[in-house]
Amino acid sequence: MHSSMFKGSFVALVTPFNNDGVDEKALAKLVRFHLDNGTHGIVPMGTTGESPTVSQREHERVIAIVTAEVGKQVPIIAGAGSNNPIEAITYTKYAASVGADAALHVMGYYNRPNQEGIYQHFKALDANTTLPIFAYNVAARAVIDILPATMARLATLPSVIGVKDASCDISRPVKERLLIDKDFCFLSGEDPTTVAYNAQGGQGCISVTANIAPKHCAQMQEACLNQNFQEALSIQLKLMPLHEALFAEPSPAGAKYACSLLGLCEPTCRLPIVELSDTTKATIKNEMKKLGLI
Repeated sequence: MHSSMFKGSFVALVTPFNNDGVDEKALAKLVRFHLDNGTHGIVPMGTTGESPTVSQREHERVIAIVTAEVGKQVPIIAGAGSNNPIEAITYTKYAASVGADAALHVMGYYNRPNQEGIYQHFKALDANTTLPIFAYNVAARAVIDILPATMARLATLPSVIGVKDASCDISRPVKERLLIDKDFCFLSGEDPTTVAYNAQGGQGCISVTANIAPKHCAQMQEACLNQNFQEALSIQLKLMPLHEALFAEPSPAGAKYACSLLGLCEPTCRLPIVELSDTTKATIKNEMKKLGLI
């Protein structure tokens, strides 16, 4: 699988819930919404999909529904990360079996491995799959930062083809490009800095905001891919208040509330994520109105 197929606006898909668990009808509706609105790729069961609070059966069912609904129309990067490598390998093998195009692996939370431990984790993954792997670097949540030298070392593993970078350090794609010899995909994992990240060599974003504003996010990423950063910046200026509103309280509560305003799913999150305050709800609703989303 060539890394060049992974570019543009990838949505970090929320997982809709109802009283019975995963709302499968709403999940299929969400996928169709993205296919109809220009999203370039879908990332189910990432941390925005509340992967830490679903069962193995729910996790696998979400991946299966999304891959079946997409039917190879756009690439799927299936969330498969865990601080337990045995679980991460199991999810990766399942994602491959149902037709996902790649797997996304977050690293480090609670265990706090050193850089050698990070490498050995991904080496174990690489030894057990041929599915392309994206390393997800998000020190704010995972505690551990995958340093550029370690990212370059991960890139020597045949399966590791790219990074989802939520470090908020827009120098990372430049620093890592200098160290990585092979074709490697750099995707931002942070909506507010994605245009700057792309200007430094990134090829797209795995976006939370794309759950609500897929057309805007796709147009912004297409502008970046076409080296039209002035146009991309003009879209980003419009989106920035929504980015901020969605993260005013712990994610994905904001994204799911916004999706509920679009009639896509219920706003329900699993504990310990709780319902938004009325103030944040009002802010999100107001920003969505400004963008013509509702």
